[in-house]
Amino acid sequence: MRVQELAEIVDGRVVGDGGTRIERIADLDHAREGEIAYVDNEKMFAAAAESKASCLIVRDGVELLDRTLIAVANPKLAFALVGAALHPSVRREPTIHPTAVVAETADIALTAYVGPNVCIGEHTHVGAYTRLEAGVVLGSNVTVGDDCVLHPNVVLYDGVSIGSRVILHAGVCLGADGFGYVRHDLGYTKFPQVGTVVIEDEVEIGAHSCVDRAALGRTRIGRGTKLDNMVHVGHNCDIGERVVIAAQTGISGSVVIEDDAVIGGQVGFGDHTRVQKGAVIGSKAGILPGKIVRPGVWWGIPIQPLDQYKRMNAHMNRLPEMREHLKRLEAEIEKLKRQSTDYTE
Repeated sequence: MRVQELAEIVDGRVVGDGGTRIERIADLDHAREGEIAYVDNEKMFAAAAESKASCLIVRDGVELLDRTLIAVANPKLAFALVGAALHPSVRREPTIHPTAVVAETADIALTAYVGPNVCIGEHTHVGAYTRLEAGVVLGSNVTVGDDCVLHPNVVLYDGVSIGSRVILHAGVCLGADGFGYVRHDLGYTKFPQVGTVVIEDEVEIGAHSCVDRAALGRTRIGRGTKLDNMVHVGHNCDIGERVVIAAQTGISGSVVIEDDAVIGGQVGFGDHTRVQKGAVIGSKAGILPGKIVRPGVWWGIPIQPLDQYKRMNAHMNRLPEMREHLKRLEAEIEKLKRQSTDYTE
């Protein structure tokens, strides 16, 4: 595409030759002729001056001499949009591979792609232009919307529903039984796990992540939410819209995470907690059962406001020094005691 065309996509202003042809995106240090990169802050100006990229995306007001530029309000966002335009998603030719096993009652859109060794159960619907890559398994009464991509070995248990433009990476499992048991004298009895999982439009779930079905009712992930690799969502959780959750986070049952929350990696959630809209939780935080996490930045185990966590962390880092200081004080006290005893005698 030409620079002028790309600028129109991102509502940017062209400086220089708008007719320059761009073939692909690249990082600033390794970009070559025919490639486009972005400059997001002043620390990148020196590298930008040396870059061999044919065009740079810069913030409004930035001028780099003898360069073709696209000036925008948010260079990183514009770069992402340009990347989507230059590198569109693969759309496979509609087909059902001969090795696929498809139930007679399944409803497969004529424009869908069904890859090798896919298995589709009774009364399951697969929407238009959706891709089911090798080894995908869809149970009975599953609904998959339009323009979805299910990468190899994704498994959707019976009754699971996902919306349109959903991306599930390799090994994702939706709808396995929740971890629910009732204790008695002889051990544990499994609590019924007869609910479902609902994934709304434009959700992306990373490789080998699991979302458990509800015991009763539904486990929900809201529109536009993004889960990283190896995230576990327990039964009856309700995760809102535009939430981002980083890798290796574990969410116990009946947790509510409201819209636009941000969750770092390796965060552990106790059951029945609630994260309110506007909350940001740092990596490796631990949240006790029933806790309400209000708007703001939180960190630590147990979770606490960031400023409090920083103060506590500063004190913890000084413990060796404080220990030595305490030993000196104890020695001085003992010395004073001995002097006092000598004086008394």
